[in-house]
Amino acid sequence: MRFITSIIFLLFLLNVKAQDTTHLYVLHGQGSDHRLFDSLVFPSNYKVHFINYGMPEKDWNMHDFARVLSQQIDTTQNFSLLGVSMGGMLCAEMAEFLNPQKVILISSANCREDLPFRYQFQSKLPLYKIIPKSLMFAGAKFLQPLVEPDRKANKATFKSMLSAKNALYIKRTVAMIINWEKTEHNPDIIHIHGTKDHTLPHRKLKRVDYTIAKGSHMMTLTDFKKVQQVLDGIL
Repeated sequence: MRFITSIIFLLFLLNVKAQDTTHLYVLHGQGSDHRLFDSLVFPSNYKVHFINYGMPEKDWNMHDFARVLSQQIDTTQNFSLLGVSMGGMLCAEMAEFLNPQKVILISSANCREDLPFRYQFQSKLPLYKIIPKSLMFAGAKFLQPLVEPDRKANKATFKSMLSAKNALYIKRTVAMIINWEKTEHNPDIIHIHGTKDHTLPHRKLKRVDYTIAKGSHMMTLTDFKKVQQVLDGIL
């Protein structure tokens, strides 16, 4: 009898623990991968899952891509979303048709209005369409250290993450960002952004909930202690 009671109690504890667990689905940026989050520590009651992007199909937009990637999310469990850069844009799209507990954007954009002029200009004059994918990929490798110079401390990691990408993937995701159609700002999304983000400038954003002083577009690695402090207060 004591054995049966112990088993029932153990099952009860396991069930309580399962109910207390939140699944955190993490989406990286366009030119990075899960290593972007290597310096961050998430609370023990969060089970972290890194979304696998794969190759988007030709002519998919951001919403299409978000729909497909959302198939990796178990919506029968408590879950939250966290995304950096393009990953944050995908999270913002998912928030339109999923019901996450929290949506956290880092170095990202809530809607099209948050994108700098150069992206919006290219949607009107789509010169990117005539640029060969190999040249666009080479350009991304060349420009990244110039646009975000503080990556030097983690140069090898950033170079490795970007080099692992496919040139066709880069061209298709560039098109998604340039032609992003989400116009409504979602006030329920939590936005963390750095003041020295040159890719998505802080001054252009409609609303930021947590500002990281001198934080760059790469700050989950280059200024992770400040990002960690903010996340500890959110999660």
